[in-house]
Amino acid sequence: MSQSPPDKKSWRPTRRQFLLGLGVGGVGALALGVPAMQLGIARWLDKGNFPSMHGKLDPTVWFELLPDDRVRLHLPKIEMGQGIHTALAQIAAEELEVPWEKLEVVHASTAHGPVDAGATSGSQTVTGLFQPLREVAANLREMLRAEAARQLGVPADSLVASGGTLSVQGQPERTLRYGEVVAKHTGTWEVPEKPPTLKPVKDFRLIGQSMPRVDLEAKLTGQGVYGYDQRLPGMLYGAVARPPRLGSTLRSANEGKARQQPGVVAVVTEGDFAGVAAESRAQAYAALAHLELEWTDGESVQQADIDALTTVKEGEGVIVQEEGDAPAHLGQGKPLSAEYRTPMAAHAHLEPQAALVEVKPERVRVWMSTQAPGSIRKQVAKALEREEESVEVLPTHIGGGFGRRLDARAALEAARLSRATSRPVHVGWNRTEELRQGFYRPPTHHQLRASLDESGRVLAFEHHQASGDVIFSMAPEVVATVMGADFGAWRGGTLQYGAVPHRRVRAQRVRLPVPTGPWRGLGLLANTFALEGFMDELAHAAGEEPLAFRLKHLGEDEQGRRWRRVLEAATTRASWGTPAPEGRARGLACSVDGKTVVAQVAEVSVEAGRVRVHRISCAVDCGLVVNPDGATSQVEGAVMMGLSSTLLEQLTWKDGQAQAENFHDYPLLTMADAPDIDTVFVGEGETPLGMGEPPLGPVAAAVANAVFALTGQRLRSLPLKLA
Repeated sequence: MSQSPPDKKSWRPTRRQFLLGLGVGGVGALALGVPAMQLGIARWLDKGNFPSMHGKLDPTVWFELLPDDRVRLHLPKIEMGQGIHTALAQIAAEELEVPWEKLEVVHASTAHGPVDAGATSGSQTVTGLFQPLREVAANLREMLRAEAARQLGVPADSLVASGGTLSVQGQPERTLRYGEVVAKHTGTWEVPEKPPTLKPVKDFRLIGQSMPRVDLEAKLTGQGVYGYDQRLPGMLYGAVARPPRLGSTLRSANEGKARQQPGVVAVVTEGDFAGVAAESRAQAYAALAHLELEWTDGESVQQADIDALTTVKEGEGVIVQEEGDAPAHLGQGKPLSAEYRTPMAAHAHLEPQAALVEVKPERVRVWMSTQAPGSIRKQVAKALEREEESVEVLPTHIGGGFGRRLDARAALEAARLSRATSRPVHVGWNRTEELRQGFYRPPTHHQLRASLDESGRVLAFEHHQASGDVIFSMAPEVVATVMGADFGAWRGGTLQYGAVPHRRVRAQRVRLPVPTGPWRGLGLLANTFALEGFMDELAHAAGEEPLAFRLKHLGEDEQGRRWRRVLEAATTRASWGTPAPEGRARGLACSVDGKTVVAQVAEVSVEAGRVRVHRISCAVDCGLVVNPDGATSQVEGAVMMGLSSTLLEQLTWKDGQAQAENFHDYPLLTMADAPDIDTVFVGEGETPLGMGEPPLGPVAAAVANAVFALTGQRLRSLPLKLA
């Protein structure tokens, strides 16, 4: 293996492969009819099916074997604090048979290592790379075995791989270290045509263990570099003029006195862009005030406008779940209905948008906190009118992603300023820019209707939800035309209680005048809040205990068994059925996302008119757990983010401007309000499932249901506010 990996390799399914995977390609789709086709797509996605890597992967692109026997793994997925580099390292080391301390993990750049043409998102990294990474590591192991056999003059099947060495079975003195095998190799490395034999689960030594994080020491000692921290000799700092309100565009721009301000090296005004490059960030921002700018009026959007638009309209939207005939049975038995709402929310990650760009005649280098290096390369190349191959994106650690790191603007701004100054330029947004110039979790509105038969069972259930764009905000319009409904918006919005015979879910797209997009879990939190809140209402109307009511509505299939397992595990951990401590009550909720099923019990009280959450008991079925400590951390992080959204977060608009400048007017849940979080994993199987987002799903519903049990107040809007 060479010191530098050979040519980059990109991987992703083609559009045709993706559509054929949905079963909607070509004439067959036309024969089905558009509504049936869209329902078919929805059913496929609702099962947690997503395209993954395929085909033969070249180990020499992923791995470097160094002379001192260290193995460097180049990963195309981005470490955002979620611990995926540790889990992926465990998977690779398991099959490659190298000591844990000898494995080094780095982000692949778009010039060295595998390139992800998609993004790190959707809780799909570990589950999507589990099989391919095992195979590519096992292929490398077998390539080393074949070369060692040649060097030792023995059959390959007589060699045993262990601890980064290959030994002749029964002759331990005849051993070669991996580094020795590579050093003595001449010529090229050939990837085996035959698929490698993978370890059986029973032989795993690393997978399933709480191995220490590979990035822990670097982050504790400050050696880990984030996009905001990236530095180069001679670099400048950039600041960019921002529109004063939504929809404002730059009508004219003049330098004014900006160039004469201290530290200013260049002022750039091009079309709709006006920016300053200076010796310090403070000098660059200060100089912006001296530009002479004229903006168009923009849109005077008010919060009432957004609320009015985000409202369910009878008959609108696309059906994404259809079981039985819900409309025909909703009028039978005892009818119930309710409406739920959730507001816009910011991502509020610790590190704002940041990028450092160096534009040179022969190449462009971009250091950035991004979830999508391949996309950033494409956009920077287009903006600079360069070939993509001349642009290298070097991903850094990320101080929180949650979908917000799909934004390319910091890189594009730094690229323009670097081109103008012929020096590296760093653009790092401030918190006000982050809160007012980004995109947001869309608001939602939910209408729910159901009917109970004489025995108190749910006969029919209908969920009609309206939401701003999530995935559609970043996809070509053809995707919206084909799919009909934005899966990101209705994610988690279908009813999974299989014993309910008649179920319908309709997803309504709302085109808002404000920018919306992906947020952790996409629509999972909002949809589960509505569905599981309404299930609690139905249990109360039927005069039944919430857990028993849920259990009796589960199907007898595998999905039903998995839901039963997590519900029973979470309630057992929470001592459900026993009296809560004085002044407290418990609430229950459950959801599925990315094939991972999660049940939670929240224990709450009310203090000085505010909801206080003391404990969350969480049971998770996420299949094979690669790193239990890392998975537990994901549960705790998701619960905290979900609680912050449940109790505090709400972004409103006035006169075309988001009404938040910093954390003083966009408060987050603090450590002082953090509950005890008790997590148990109850999954089975030989493959991991999604983990980063699924634990977010039940949080709001479990808390709201506990508040009802305590106070009798049914709160149907977030954030939860008592009357």
